[in-house]
Amino acid sequence: TEEPTVTEIKFSRFDPMLVLNLAGDVPERTLTTIARDLKEKIEGIAGVMEVTLVGVREELMEVVVDPRAMESYNLDQAQILSLVDRNNRLVAAGALHTGEGRFPIKVPGVFESAADVLEMPIKAVGDRVVHFRDVAEVRRTYKDAESVARLNGERGLAIQVVQRSGANIIGTVDNVMALLEAEKKSWPAGIQIVASRDKSGDVKRMLSNLQNSVISAVLLVFIIIIGILGLRAAGLVGVSIPGSFLLGILTIASFGITINMMVLFALIMAVGLLVDGAIVVTELADRRMAEGIDRHDAYSSAARRMAWPIIASTCTTLAAFIPLAFWPNEMGEFMKYLPITLIAVLSASLLMALLFVPTLGSLFGSSGNMSDQQRKDLTTAETGDLDTLSGFTGRYVQFLKRSLLRPWLNVGAVCAILFVIIFAFFTFGRGFEFFPDVEPEFATLEIRARGDLSTAEKDFLVRQVEAYVLDLDEVASVYARTGGNEQGAAEDQIGSITLNFIPWDERRPADEILRDVRESVAGLAGISIQTAKAQDGPQQGKPIQIELSAISAELLTDATARVRAALDSIDGVFNVDDSRPLPGIEWQIDVDRAEAARFGADITIVGNMIQLVTNGIKIGEYRPDDAEDEIDIRVRYPYDYRNLDQIDELRIPTPNGLVPISNFVKRVPANKVSTIQRTNMRRTMKVEADVEDGFLDGDVVNEMAEMLPFLDIDPSVSVQFRGGNEDQNEAAAFLLKAMMIAIAAMAIILVTQFNSLYQAFLILTAVVFSTGGVLLGHLIMNKPFGTVMSGVGVITLAGIVVNNNIVFIDTYNVLRNRGAEAFEAILRTCAVRLRPVLLTTVTTILGLMPMVFAVDIDLINRHVSVGAPSTQYWTQLSSSVAGGLAFATILTL
Repeated sequence: TEEPTVTEIKFSRFDPMLVLNLAGDVPERTLTTIARDLKEKIEGIAGVMEVTLVGVREELMEVVVDPRAMESYNLDQAQILSLVDRNNRLVAAGALHTGEGRFPIKVPGVFESAADVLEMPIKAVGDRVVHFRDVAEVRRTYKDAESVARLNGERGLAIQVVQRSGANIIGTVDNVMALLEAEKKSWPAGIQIVASRDKSGDVKRMLSNLQNSVISAVLLVFIIIIGILGLRAAGLVGVSIPGSFLLGILTIASFGITINMMVLFALIMAVGLLVDGAIVVTELADRRMAEGIDRHDAYSSAARRMAWPIIASTCTTLAAFIPLAFWPNEMGEFMKYLPITLIAVLSASLLMALLFVPTLGSLFGSSGNMSDQQRKDLTTAETGDLDTLSGFTGRYVQFLKRSLLRPWLNVGAVCAILFVIIFAFFTFGRGFEFFPDVEPEFATLEIRARGDLSTAEKDFLVRQVEAYVLDLDEVASVYARTGGNEQGAAEDQIGSITLNFIPWDERRPADEILRDVRESVAGLAGISIQTAKAQDGPQQGKPIQIELSAISAELLTDATARVRAALDSIDGVFNVDDSRPLPGIEWQIDVDRAEAARFGADITIVGNMIQLVTNGIKIGEYRPDDAEDEIDIRVRYPYDYRNLDQIDELRIPTPNGLVPISNFVKRVPANKVSTIQRTNMRRTMKVEADVEDGFLDGDVVNEMAEMLPFLDIDPSVSVQFRGGNEDQNEAAAFLLKAMMIAIAAMAIILVTQFNSLYQAFLILTAVVFSTGGVLLGHLIMNKPFGTVMSGVGVITLAGIVVNNNIVFIDTYNVLRNRGAEAFEAILRTCAVRLRPVLLTTVTTILGLMPMVFAVDIDLINRHVSVGAPSTQYWTQLSSSVAGGLAFATILTL
């Protein structure tokens, strides 16, 4: 009954899982109050790590002083600031003890409104009292905006919600939406709230598609078993599916693992695997009952006879998955649920095959609806004349008899085929990729511009880009954000626009839409646009990342420029970016301390005076009746005085009167100091880029690596490929190590089972030949080999393909021990085991077919779709297993 969840590593840690956009025809203060109240309550929801407000401005009581009026009254700023601060206080004057009691005494003087500030006396000249209103204006306003948010072009506020690591994204979003429904009742009329970038919807669709695939796989397996073994035998085999599922899920639940997308896909893979043992036992019992043996004795003897082969085959399969459970780093966090679930379910299937299925078979088993000819063929395969076999089995035996007359020719032909497949893949294939490219539900436009821009100037540029995308028919909503410090944003990024697409089957692919957007906005002057699709899976950032490090900053900057220029010249590369310091100006006020001391001035006085021209001097706080939080009181000059020239004209109050600041201060422009990055105490810079659809990351990295020696980069500068290339190499290294460990464990199990190094080697050759089927499938479908998904498929395949070989060798050994010649034992083994081998292979492949063809069959809603984004995750892995198993089974037979 627990809500399904999804591994949180699927999304970037700081990427919002939900954005709530507030808008309405109400005062900004009301909207801001509602947004802050929501932020506080959402932060209290379990599963929420961080809540950020975008477009919210802080309230402020601004005291705008007129410098000329102050001079006319001979007032200096320091006196006024001190006077305001000393009069905005609540003084606890102690307590008065009398003989009749104890009474606390307070002197209340806290400002409660703007009128309190305006009426405050600041100077007395004879009988005349100068009030604050004579030299200043007081108004309740807002601080200068740091960020702006819009939804579909309408100004509003945004609440960005980030998921806590390990939290249930569906449950968390549902709790947030339930909170909104409850809060709406107390809001004023006219306020609207729209949810965008709701990733829980993507997760729900993915889980729904996977659940549909589980149902489809179970039905397909049932149909095949019924067609071959009959209804009653199919029921006995089929009972192992829910039984193994329940036992496996109970096991992983005891370790705190809930249902997520990797668990569901593991169940799809397990459908065809977990019935193998039950099929072998049921098929052998079916043969025994066809010979006239009682069903109790038939199932009892079948379970005993096939116990060790089933145990060995299950252990070899588990040996392939156990190393994957120890996958390190983020990729391991993402993929580990697959091997853990398969280990639990397949272990449960062993119990079902050797205990529950024989027990039920002894009560309800039957030999099905076999014809007399089928019964005769079953008996002939074991003890009769093989030349009299009919049907497919007879033709197979005759073909095999001719093939065995020239065994070395067959071995040579198969090895040649394997060599040709490998050569063709590396010559004509699409190469390698790190992780499948999944069609996103939304994408982001990163808007960049150089220069020291104000928030208003940034928003003006963002609006120019926004105007191009507001009318796109394939976009459901447009969320624009200007300013603010987005997590992981580039230094020159001034804003971003999130495009929430309409359903995938009603639009073009996201790559085509974003390509059109880039072409549409290419003519905007002074703006650089970078498009980024929502990234699924553990990979984060741009796929091409080149890290340069050196001790010398000058050499590093020059090398970074050369690498960027080279990367720009490679076909298929776009959105090239680097982390060199950006040009910018900061003004430094150089104070001559000695000269300032002559006038009785110091650094603090100079700084406070300059603050009057910038953000203002905070002189206190007050809490108005209509606000929950305290509001700053800041003193500053009027807007016309807030410029660089005014700094040079400021006058500093000194014991000798007002002195021009230019007497001891110089305004000096300097380069703005940007972020400095170091790795192992060496200055570091990066060059990053995206790769267009149709090009592979690995090809770009290889081409860039070939260009590096010709870029004339100083030898002291270290160049390393990071990002997807580094992750891909790490994943490949781990998978290769896991493969070797799995094969070694299988070899130990097989030698223990058969007490023969030769037979163990013979069985393990199926692992090598199965890789030919994987590469052939990728070659035919013109798909790149996925380092993660296809690599896991190869290891999974290694644990599956040996099962049929184990059953073959075990039957061969039994026949040899009975005195049969080697040639006859081989033919009879193939005739006897043909049906269970084909049955186990077909059920495993059919169970994966919905994923191989990316088909989602929703039986409840009677809807079929092909190519849904959620199915694109698993096509590589499932097709690797299905293709490799089919190829290896043909060679095994």
